[in-house]
Amino acid sequence: MVALIPSLPEWVEPVARYMFEVGLPGTLRIAGLALVGSAVIGVVLGTLLTVDSRPLRAAIRLYVEVWRGLPILVTIFVVFFALPSASDALRFDAFTAAAIGLTLWGSAQVAEATRGAVGSIPREQHEASAALGFGWLGRHRYVILPQALRRLLPPFVSLLVNIIQNTTIAQVIGAAELLETGERSAERLTFTTLDTHALEIYGAVAVVFFLISFPLTRLAAYLEKRLI
Repeated sequence: MVALIPSLPEWVEPVARYMFEVGLPGTLRIAGLALVGSAVIGVVLGTLLTVDSRPLRAAIRLYVEVWRGLPILVTIFVVFFALPSASDALRFDAFTAAAIGLTLWGSAQVAEATRGAVGSIPREQHEASAALGFGWLGRHRYVILPQALRRLLPPFVSLLVNIIQNTTIAQVIGAAELLETGERSAERLTFTTLDTHALEIYGAVAVVFFLISFPLTRLAAYLEKRLI
């Protein structure tokens, strides 16, 4: 029976180990940092967008429009290349720069979604909680945000998919995420076996991203039907 199972080429095992032990954790690390940062910053800013203060709303709106309007690659370049020229304290490694760039983009998306979710809560909810003696902070913390976050969950899962897929942009600044480790492996094989095996390697990268993204997109669709 063992003889009937074809053995894999020698190059497969080291390439797979490198991609799954270095590349995949790198991708998940960037995505995790960006997701947490996007959620915290975005929910706060999106809630403040509903405050009756024109200067505050204008400042937050500027933040949202800038980071939603710029290509993510440009944002990452600004963080990785431009900020260090302003101050050495703003010099980040490739992983951190990619996570910050994705956080700026993601938080703008979450802020806009949060504004819509908070705005969709009936005004009677605000009035009833105010009648119970809650101030603005108490109303939003205990009454409004719990309902808004439920409505925000489906787009938040969709954002997670986008963040995971956009981690591949970190490859251009040298972060060892999944796509970058695949590219390095293909280049190394060019010198050792005179064959990049690009089809197999990039095909494997595509399969991994699909296996991560597809269940999440289905989850987002399911939540949208159940929660909205």
